[in-house]
Amino acid sequence: MIPAVCTSAHRARRLTMVNLPQMKKSLRIAAAFSTVLILIAAVTLVVLLNFNWNLARPWLNAHTSEALGRPFAIAGDLSLTWEKQTSIDHNQSWRGSIPWPHLVAQNIHISNPPDMAPASNTTATTEMVSIKLIAFSLNPFALLKKDIEIPVLSFDSPVINLLRNADGKNNWTFRNNDQPSPWQLRLQRVVFSKGSVHLVDAIRHADVTADIDTLGADPTYGVVWQLHGQLAGDAVSGTGRAGAVLSLQQQTAPYPILARLHIGKTVIAVKGTLTKPSDLAALDMQLSVSGVSMSHLYAISGIYLPETPPFATEGHLTGTLGPHGSRWIFDNFSGKVGASDIGGRLDYQSRLPRPLLSGVVVSHMLHFSDLAPLIGADSNASKVRRGAATIQPANKVLPVEPFKTERWSSIDADIKFSAEKIIRNKELPINKLMTNVHLQDGVLSLLPLNFGMAGGNVSSDITLDGGRKSGKNAIKATMKVTARHLQLKQLFPAFQPLQASIGEINGDASLSAVGNSIASLLGDANGELKLLINQGTVSKLLLEEMGLNIGNVILTSLAGDKPVKLNCMATDLGVTNGLMQTRSFIIDTDDAIIDVSGNINLAQEKLNLTIKTNSKGLRVLSLRAPIYVRGSFKQPHVRVDKGVMAMKAGSAIALIVLAPVAALIPLINTGPGKDSECAKLLAVARVNPVSPPPGKTYHKKIKPAGP
Repeated sequence: MIPAVCTSAHRARRLTMVNLPQMKKSLRIAAAFSTVLILIAAVTLVVLLNFNWNLARPWLNAHTSEALGRPFAIAGDLSLTWEKQTSIDHNQSWRGSIPWPHLVAQNIHISNPPDMAPASNTTATTEMVSIKLIAFSLNPFALLKKDIEIPVLSFDSPVINLLRNADGKNNWTFRNNDQPSPWQLRLQRVVFSKGSVHLVDAIRHADVTADIDTLGADPTYGVVWQLHGQLAGDAVSGTGRAGAVLSLQQQTAPYPILARLHIGKTVIAVKGTLTKPSDLAALDMQLSVSGVSMSHLYAISGIYLPETPPFATEGHLTGTLGPHGSRWIFDNFSGKVGASDIGGRLDYQSRLPRPLLSGVVVSHMLHFSDLAPLIGADSNASKVRRGAATIQPANKVLPVEPFKTERWSSIDADIKFSAEKIIRNKELPINKLMTNVHLQDGVLSLLPLNFGMAGGNVSSDITLDGGRKSGKNAIKATMKVTARHLQLKQLFPAFQPLQASIGEINGDASLSAVGNSIASLLGDANGELKLLINQGTVSKLLLEEMGLNIGNVILTSLAGDKPVKLNCMATDLGVTNGLMQTRSFIIDTDDAIIDVSGNINLAQEKLNLTIKTNSKGLRVLSLRAPIYVRGSFKQPHVRVDKGVMAMKAGSAIALIVLAPVAALIPLINTGPGKDSECAKLLAVARVNPVSPPPGKTYHKKIKPAGP
């Protein structure tokens, strides 16, 4: 055993003596290699610290221009220093003690794409961006993961010129390569200083400049800005404040915003915050808007709203903008439109092919006159205030202001509107309103449009097709109206003779037309209208006045008005190319039969009606003769057939000489003594009315009425 142990120890000593020179050689090589690395690092650091980076500007400008697809240049000094990031927490690791490169570039310029030049009639320039100084620090360790991490990006005196031409091409869209870049930019904060942003947009007809300056000694806001320019032909001005530091990565650091804008006669004020501006994740603010008409908001928002009287509203606006669309909710808003109150909730969603505006709007007290601007029925003074291009002619009653159908295809809408109480003139017996407003691909529908009227209800289905298929500046309109249980005396509350009348009116109407205003639509209308009163009473004084039964008028006035049984009233009107013809219009009572014939020209706004009354009993001092209603809607004229009256008056004068008692004979009328055609008229009136498709007409021969 002893010889074996000695042999092993001897061999180990021999191996150690052989490997020792090799180990010493390896250590010398490792030491030399480490020294070289340290020297290279030292030389590199010395070079980086002392290198004139301006020599790299041509290379940097060329490669950046190629990447951006447009000219880029750093015309001023380019320098690099090393700074320790004391504000960055590295968990007290060794990385926190290593300084980061801090780059400063002066006089930077970025031009528009070579194939995009501003129009000669605008104030736009060929340069998109010019910056006096830009400075930022770069995380060197993030570069190992192909991340460009910049904690703070500072701009000094930036001037940004944004341009969009009429063909839709803009200068803020950069070249997008098909292959995504493996590098990711992580920008945490942006610090602003004095500068300006200039926007020239040929599509929105905008030429607006915002001048930005720093603001000191304000705990909330760090910059202040002023706005001036033009938008859609209106002057733009405004002021506002915003935070000095824009945090792009932190979810819990909302960016404060305060602004007040004047765009034409519209005033907009906002106050709130924007969270994570890099994703436009959440906008939360109080919004107030006022102006002469809601339609003026189209130039600002691109959202189609109707013509209205002067308005003011305020509410809570929240918005979420993302890569797949945006959503805006205007909640708990309230305000005034004219003299009417409004309130509710609106929801705007951007989507394809058109955005959608939905919601619920309620008016607790609606002044009916505030609805007039919707159809151009307001006064010329009101039109001037809201900037309407068309003024109503003095000799026209039907509104001629055209609808702006070119805006209808810009958005879809689904809004429920209701008015709980309506303030109106005594002559207008409407007490409530409810409708669902639908706008789909340029087709505007009110389905249904319900009114509470004269103790009953009027329900309408109205469709206005202003889409591209209808032609330029044309609307294909259809309307179906159903009136039920309207009370006769409530229908004309200001007409005193009808207050002794009792009866229930039911009616139906169906019309179609092509036009671009209320006047042109009615002037082209085709269809029919039917009204029916079955059983009731009517004022005796009214009937006597219509029959010119002078003696009975005097007696009725002295003894007091009494109701007369109304057997029926049936009206059947046909409408062809805007000409409304009385096919049947008869009122049958126990005392008389009243027949109305003629036509109403809706295109020319002219009346041509004849009223004939046949008494059913003895009438004293009756000058019964046809009554002619002529003239325009603006100035109608009512006259009695002078020939018939002269004949009766002449006979009376001649008989006075012969026998004073006989002078009453020509003025005494005995009724026809036969039943009216009420039963037949009722059967006709109960047939549902029909209207041809828009653009089609009835081909019935219309007989002229009256002399």
